[in-house]
Amino acid sequence: MFRKELSYYFATPIAYIVIGLYLLAVSLFLWVIPGQWNIIDSGYAQTDGLFILSPWLMMLLCPALTMRLFSEERQSGTWDILMVQPVSMARIVAGKFFAAWTLMLLALLPNLVHYFIVYSIAEPVGNIDGGQFAGSFIGLLMLSGTFLSIGIIAGCWTKSQIVAYVLGALACFVLYWVLLQHTYEAVSRGVIDLRDILVFVIVSFICLAGSVLILNKISHK
Repeated sequence: MFRKELSYYFATPIAYIVIGLYLLAVSLFLWVIPGQWNIIDSGYAQTDGLFILSPWLMMLLCPALTMRLFSEERQSGTWDILMVQPVSMARIVAGKFFAAWTLMLLALLPNLVHYFIVYSIAEPVGNIDGGQFAGSFIGLLMLSGTFLSIGIIAGCWTKSQIVAYVLGALACFVLYWVLLQHTYEAVSRGVIDLRDILVFVIVSFICLAGSVLILNKISHK
């Protein structure tokens, strides 16, 4: 299931569009568009803008990756074929989730270029907080996984990909605003606390377990 979903992403424009839009938006805000996130304008050797902007971009991109995972299966009729395969629902959900999360990791990795550019132009060279960057990167990776799991459970409620996208984006925004933002900012300070990591893991687990329950209920109708 993991290989199937990952190959599907790259066999269609989905992966290239999502990764391309994310990297283009981040690069424009960091280096081209004047403002508080522009590294040159700030005059400081820091990449804070990257980690401030990325969660808001991911609220839009992660639901776009997950909106078709189950709604398309149910709408196109391939759901019945999937149900007769000797694979548990938990493995199906996990395979689709990790395929989407791998794609987000591939989207995040090119951001290392921004770090090395700032590293090289800093005065003196290398005058950048590498620990904070590493913590922020880990926090962003964990946050993207949580957003994807939210998008997956949103997609389990409906056959419409548009409705799945809207529900997923709204749910990501609300949960980030009331719960995840504080946790993400704590990790981004460069101090990795197991309690903060557990918040991401627990929310993701609840969403994925909920997805399994919903899909099992649908399959038995």
